[in-house]
Amino acid sequence: MKRKFGLVVLVVALAGCRPSSTTTSTDADGTGDNGKPRVALIMKSLANEFFSTMADGAQAHQEENADDYALIVNGIKDERDLSRQVALVEEMVSSNVDAIVIAPADSKALVPALRRAQQAGVVVVNIDNRLDADVLKTEGITIPFVGPDNRAGAKKVGQYLANQLNGGDQVLVLEGIRTSFNAQQRREGFQQAMAEAGVEIVDSQSAEWEMSKANTIASSMLSEHPNAKAILAANDSMALGAVAAVRSAGRSDDVMIVGFDNISAVQQAIIDGKILATADQHGDQLAVFGIEAALKMLRDPDTKPEDVETPVDLIHQQTLTP
Repeated sequence: MKRKFGLVVLVVALAGCRPSSTTTSTDADGTGDNGKPRVALIMKSLANEFFSTMADGAQAHQEENADDYALIVNGIKDERDLSRQVALVEEMVSSNVDAIVIAPADSKALVPALRRAQQAGVVVVNIDNRLDADVLKTEGITIPFVGPDNRAGAKKVGQYLANQLNGGDQVLVLEGIRTSFNAQQRREGFQQAMAEAGVEIVDSQSAEWEMSKANTIASSMLSEHPNAKAILAANDSMALGAVAAVRSAGRSDDVMIVGFDNISAVQQAIIDGKILATADQHGDQLAVFGIEAALKMLRDPDTKPEDVETPVDLIHQQTLTP
């Protein structure tokens, strides 16, 4: 494994009002890394609280382990900005980072850029959204995935919802970006839970992880399916959009909503009874798990890359209140 040295430039801190695309280094004086491994964290939308929480957790970990590595944090405007995320991978390779830990916005489109990163001697670890196995095979590379079982997490949430429903009830699904593996897995987890409970999914559409789009789509689905008893949202941003749609339709008392991610706004909505449940994949630690895997590979280049399954837990009102 090559060793690299170079300047780490402090561009902008991930705090307060987060910009659409940002890079920040954890070297306090901005003068360099003093020979420490340089790890780049490349995330999806910084407008999503889940990823800002992820960044905060990674930065806290680096501060606690400041002698072990330097951290560079990057993100994109929204989860559809694939070209910008590809460009970030290329920029990090050009700046001679030692490792890239990435939550890819698309399970297929990022693979060629990551192959080039590996060919340049950069350790690559995949977090949050698993890269497509067939594309990895086509590109002839292996990249370890560090993250939760999204299907199992979504099934837990779906089963909790199903316990509040009756066989034959109708429900709606708000999917994430359909080319993302985690979106596919969460949809399948929801579908499995509903099928086992005898509950009918009468409509399933992608709101691309976005709150405003989820609001619009959920409003339309509720109008088309007035007998729907619940909405299963594949992330919490979309669940919050569904809350707004249900409220506008005057159906807050008879349509239940579940999500996935356990962001702070949804925790309060669960306490207030606006959302029934969500899944916690421990976003504050997810990047940390990936960083630790990358550092292990850097310390021992002969380490065989292995997937690491991380926790995912059901969150509901009883888990949040004493």
